[in-house]
Amino acid sequence: MEENIAISEAESVVMKVLWGRHPLTAEEIVAELLGRQDWQESTIKTLLSRLLKKGAIRAEQEGRRYLYAPVLQQEDWQLSESTGMLARLFDGRVAPLVAHFSKHRKLSKKDIAELKRLIDEMEP
Repeated sequence: MEENIAISEAESVVMKVLWGRHPLTAEEIVAELLGRQDWQESTIKTLLSRLLKKGAIRAEQEGRRYLYAPVLQQEDWQLSESTGMLARLFDGRVAPLVAHFSKHRKLSKKDIAELKRLIDEMEP
């Protein structure tokens, strides 16, 4: 796993664009996000700058523009975020998390079927 790079919720929105498709120019990232977020172009460029400083993305110069790509892998980020959330909310245990969602009716029939399939795959 990559070293733990903490990224904010807003930065994760930019990362999701890059995880979906890369490399992209700043203009392409802005175009993708302007339709989804209530952000100005300058906000998006600030987020790109922060992600560069943290080492979550890299920029390679191509002519007069830069192409951005992720360094931080989505799976590594998801593992770090989910492990932290489990530790903070459920003492690092998955069963209480599932019980919580079950109790509050937040598991669909599809979720339940997938959980059963995963458990069956884990058992010898």
